[in-house]
Amino acid sequence: MSEYISNPDEAKDFQNRYRTIAAFVILTLIVFISRLLWLQIFQGSELRRFSENNRIKQNKISAPRGLILDREGRALVENLPGFEVVLSPQYVENLEILSQTIGPILDIEPEKIIEKFKRSKRINGTFSTIRLKDNLSREEVFRLKRIRLDSPGMEIRESIIRHYPLRENGAQIFGYVGEISKNEIAKLNKKYKSRLTFEQGDVIGKNGLEETLEEKIRGKDGVSFVQVDAHGRKTITEIPNIYGQQIIDLDPIHGNSAYLTIDRDIQEAAHKSFTDLKRIGALVAMKPDGEVLAWLNAPSFDPNFFATEVSHKVWSKLTNDPFRPLRNKVMQDHFWPGSTFKPLVALAALQEKIITDKTVLYAPGKMYFGNRWFHNHNKSGEGHINIYDAIERSSNVFFYQLGIKLGVDKMYNYISLLGLGSRTQIEMDREAPGRLPNSAWKKSLGRDEWQPGENLTLAIGQGYVMTTPLQLAVAYNAIATEGKVVKPFILKKVVDHYGNILMEKSPEVIRDVTLTQPNGYKIDADTFRIVKEGMRRVSNGLQGTARASRIPGVEMAGKTGTAQVVGFTADQIYKTCENRPIQMRHHGWFVGWAPWDKPEIIVAVLSQHGCHGPTTAPIVRDVIEAYFKKYHPDIIAEGLKKKRLKQVKVIPIESSGD
Repeated sequence: MSEYISNPDEAKDFQNRYRTIAAFVILTLIVFISRLLWLQIFQGSELRRFSENNRIKQNKISAPRGLILDREGRALVENLPGFEVVLSPQYVENLEILSQTIGPILDIEPEKIIEKFKRSKRINGTFSTIRLKDNLSREEVFRLKRIRLDSPGMEIRESIIRHYPLRENGAQIFGYVGEISKNEIAKLNKKYKSRLTFEQGDVIGKNGLEETLEEKIRGKDGVSFVQVDAHGRKTITEIPNIYGQQIIDLDPIHGNSAYLTIDRDIQEAAHKSFTDLKRIGALVAMKPDGEVLAWLNAPSFDPNFFATEVSHKVWSKLTNDPFRPLRNKVMQDHFWPGSTFKPLVALAALQEKIITDKTVLYAPGKMYFGNRWFHNHNKSGEGHINIYDAIERSSNVFFYQLGIKLGVDKMYNYISLLGLGSRTQIEMDREAPGRLPNSAWKKSLGRDEWQPGENLTLAIGQGYVMTTPLQLAVAYNAIATEGKVVKPFILKKVVDHYGNILMEKSPEVIRDVTLTQPNGYKIDADTFRIVKEGMRRVSNGLQGTARASRIPGVEMAGKTGTAQVVGFTADQIYKTCENRPIQMRHHGWFVGWAPWDKPEIIVAVLSQHGCHGPTTAPIVRDVIEAYFKKYHPDIIAEGLKKKRLKQVKVIPIESSGD
């Protein structure tokens, strides 16, 4: 039997190891206890507050945007209630399963949901909600609610949908809204510093008046608090006080409403006429004081598509349309004015005493100048005519001669007084200035000196001159009012949610050109009256180019215009315009007002590729007629009565011979 004998040296060695382990254990316990003491005693209150707050979820309640109303308080842009589905990235457990579950319900491919989720998380962070779809149908809401408990991170919220009851009618003036982008957040916070604050998920005006009036019609968002579980889902328990502090929901503040100068009845009449005649182009109607009554662009788009997330198919169709439905042609695009430029040249020639109202010039079918022929709009010409005849019949050759005698700088000095070549200062963004050339302008481009032959093309509204329908409306309004150049405006007043007026705009006359202007030029009232008479004959004369568009009981004045969009050789110039490809057809213009002597409404219409000005005049007639039917029905009724009497044939009754 063997006996175990301990080794004192070996025991001594193990004793040192035991001490080391014991010291490590004691040190670890000290660290843990110290940390617990620090968390429980020194940071206990703060951590408890954090824990309490972590189970309280703060939801932003978007404030309704203010309404946009017409001059009589009828809705042009309004709000409708709806539902939206959003994702909270921090609570989503399995993105792939979630996307495959809700994708078929929302009619969105699961891959697109995953892509949108990852992109938003990368750009906006983990805690920014992701809006998947707005304006949910009742069926979508019902099906989503059934799977809500099994879909952590998904939430159905009430929302406000921006609604445009006129749809395509006036879309470019009203604009549309959309969710703010990351780049826009910084840009707008800088623009509206200390006045508005923007953050991810906000809906903002993207175009038109929605964008222009952002500060005026944007409301103030509210906030609500709900208690949630670990998955971010709302619990049924009440929200407790946190350390005695009452959590109070803040109601959103409704945005202010904007009253426009637009008359919905006139707007709808303009849209109907454009639609019935299948025209492409633009229209603006305004009162002599500058109040805009109607504003139209065609083709157009439905801004309701943008109130929710616009589909790629719709966006692609709009951006690839050659006639650019997203453009606000009334003021953003400029065009050759064609013969609508002639009355402005007439003002300059009369004021310079180059002609008088009694001057007679010979106007054949064509005129040779320099080394080329300049053609009239008809082969036979007009013969010997005065200024009234020249405006009534729209003689090119007559105005060629005025262009030669005036020269480009004289035309510029007078016509610029009426607003061509500069912005009208309307409150809308992105207005184009147009172009009114002079010799200095051409020289500044590094080109050749102004050539005498260019005066001829300029005098009939071709060549370098470009204008917008809005500019022409302002210029013609100055003729109609005999010298008053006004600032057009579309915003009439802004009121709060209780009806209190916060701001109201008044008409503004920029200048009276019957008085000498800073450039040393003016136009006398008598000069305006001569041109007005010629323009009256355009609609009412026996040879007026717009005589087919008369209005019973209302004498209209104006001017037709046909602007070539491409050059033609002498053998092509008189070929039928309608037989050409649409991109090669002339633009048609008509700008008119009524009554001719005491104007109440001015209408400018551009018919892109409409071939002729006279075929554009019916749109102006329809709008002016709608105005008088609404505001002066007795005048229209009396006019129709006289028209019927003229059509009655008087048959003489023979004597019976008694």
